This record gives sequence, C-alpha cells and structure tokens, in this order.
Amino acid sequence: MPVSVAVAAVTFDRPRELAVLLKAINAQTAPVASICLVDSGTAPASDVAGQHENVDYIRSEANLGGAGGFSLAVLKAVASGADWIWMMDDDAEPADPECLATLIREAEARDLEAVVPLVLAPGHPDRLSFFFRLDGKVTHDRGALEKVGFLPNDGHFFNGALIRSDVFFKVGLPDMRLFIRGDEVDFTLRLRKAGVRFGTVTTAAITHPHAFSETKHVFGARWHVIVPETAFKRYYYYRNRGYLIRRHFRVKSLIADVGGYLGYFLRRGDFRGLSDWFSAFSAGLRGKGFGPLKDQKF
Repeated sequence: MPVSVAVAAVTFDRPRELAVLLKAINAQTAPVASICLVDSGTAPASDVAGQHENVDYIRSEANLGGAGGFSLAVLKAVASGADWIWMMDDDAEPADPECLATLIREAEARDLEAVVPLVLAPGHPDRLSFFFRLDGKVTHDRGALEKVGFLPNDGHFFNGALIRSDVFFKVGLPDMRLFIRGDEVDFTLRLRKAGVRFGTVTTAAITHPHAFSETKHVFGARWHVIVPETAFKRYYYYRNRGYLIRRHFRVKSLIADVGGYLGYFLRRGDFRGLSDWFSAFSAGLRGKGFGPLKDQKF
C-alpha cells in the first residue's frame, strides 16, 4: 500500500525561492498529497501558493520564526492524516525529482522513523551547506560522507527531513520559544532521548544556502565556534545554545562554548562581541530572555 506524504513548509518574504520550491516538490516522482505552507512574511505569498492546487496556505500575521512556523505547519500536515511529513524551508530545493522517493525507500529499507538527506550548497554540488564531524574533525566534503553511506542518529533538521507522523506524538513539536537557530538541535536531541530511529542517507540531497562564513576555527580543525552574520541571528543562536545546554544538561557543549568563544573574541580583541555573547548565552543558561519578538533587544 503506497504511503501518503504531506509537506510542512514555512516561508518569509521569499516569493521567488518559494515558487521554485513548490514547483520542485510537485515535480517529485513520489506524489505529495498536500503542502501545508505557513507564511509569516511582511507581504503575503498567497499568489505564489495559489498556483498549486495542493497547497494548504496558512497566513500568520505574527512572525512565528522558523520554530513556530514549523510547529503550525506540522500540526496541519499531521491533521491531514498523512503517514509521513516532509519538512522544507522556503529557500531549500530537492536536488532531483527522485529525492522524496529515495528518502521513502531508504526509510523503509532501514526501518527508520525519520530520514534526512544531505544538504548541499547551491552551485557547489560537492560541498555541504552545514558541516558534519567525521573522526572528530569538521567537514563540508560531500564525498567524505558518501563513503560512509549512512550516518545513524545524526542529521540536519529540518530541511528535507522526512518524519513519520507518529514521531511528533512521541517527542512533540518544534519549540517555538527558540524562534530560530537551535530549534532543530533541540528536536534532534529529543529524537535521541526518545529512541527514535533516524539518520542521514547520502543517496538523497537537497540544496539550501550555506553558512560557511559563520564557522570560525579557534584552535585548529577540532575546535570551532559559530558566529552568525547579524546581531539578530547572533542573539538567538547564543541564547538558544545556552538554553539547550541547560535543558539537556550538555556539559561538553558548555565547556566547548565557554572556551571557544572566550578564545575567539579575546584573540580578536573584540570585547563588544564577547559582551554580547555572554549576555545572550548566560540568559539562555538561566532560562531567561524569552518572550515576544518585540521584547527582544539586539
């Protein structure tokens, strides 16, 4: 009996990218029953969504962030009765028409409850947008991962992740308090704690803008920190890192972050950067700094 798939997608002021994504989803050889699209942008994307009959368009006048948008989209997709939920950001794109079919096949063959494709940098098919660790070292090399074949209990959520609907009843929805930057890490940690069977397959891929410039090496290839490019993203990333350390009791991450960011900012003489990191990171460690977007200070 064929499985049914619903897409849970989010968009924010990217009409051109959204049009490309929706076209690519509906060009998949494996059919998609519905596309549950949450739009939190300043300009409604209803015209773009309306070009596809299977798009269930949900307009949000509040900026829900990636986490809140995905939560709403997932709820709508699960309510549709689909067996699987395919998560997608508006600036992502399946690398080929076989992407979804490959994910379904790999999930069934490996008895997985969630399966994640490789995330490639647009225009750079041999480079991963987000790094993996192999033998303790950071790599963006697609070929290195393809040699491994399958990476159990690891993956970059949410872009392109195919997740069984019942998984959300086990681990819950993305945490909208995190807004952006960190919600996918929190979800991954919850999957591991719940014993959900998941992993990354190297035979399927999507493209998504890379974050090469954010990775800052501090003490060689084995120790690095992430420094987002804008104050807005830095605040959420630092705060959420602190909060996830608190929530999941990640002692190694605490040591790595404190040592890494101290080393990075002090070696650069960037005391303002150090102060901003400490303020947001410590707020997260104390479970503070949450609230409506308008209340945040960057």
